[in-house]
Amino acid sequence: MAFGLKRRTLIEWKRLAEQGEIAFLTHFWIDERFPGCTSVTKVACADISKLESWGARYGLKPEWIHRRDKYPHFDLLGERQKEILRKEGLEEQLSNLGHDFQQ
Repeated sequence: MAFGLKRRTLIEWKRLAEQGEIAFLTHFWIDERFPGCTSVTKVACADISKLESWGARYGLKPEWIHRRDKYPHFDLLGERQKEILRKEGLEEQLSNLGHDFQQ
């Protein structure tokens, strides 16, 4: 279940993804399959090749891309989420949710 997401943030994420940019969207999220995870970052891009190349830099496999809608994306969770957001210079996406970014 997703929550705590502002409409304008979602619209901007969709716009960037549709334009072939790598777009990041972090929001609160609870799923019983992933105990201890309270947020998810969706990394989307309409250009599948570009998204696959981006993911390969972080060891993400093409088969992990969610392709069921017009916003193909990877879901980042837990420590991998923190690691990738840090490397992308986007720590504020988790800080804005109140997550501690300290190692």
